Amino acid sequence: MEEHRGFAELLRDIFGNPFRPIAFAPEWRTDTVRALAREMYESRDFGAMPILADALQDAGCDNDDILNHCRDPKGAHVRGCWVVDWVLEKG
Repeated sequence: MEEHRGFAELLRDIFGNPFRPIAFAPEWRTDTVRALAREMYESRDFGAMPILADALQDAGCDNDDILNHCRDPKGAHVRGCWVVDWVLEKG
């Protein structure tokens, strides 16, 4: 059962919630937001996700799904994370 839960968390990190599509505003992609996302993507260390949430919020992002995803202390993040991929325009 625990194995299935971990797999479900991984899928949520990559795809987000398919029943709640997110509209991203291009102005949220500031230099700081891009730099944080790029560093996490390249290093595969996603420990700065809460800092990314702060940077997105500073850029005007008020979407709870995005901010909560970045700040979730139990969230597992991997390359392919839907928020990081959106910032880096990989999706």
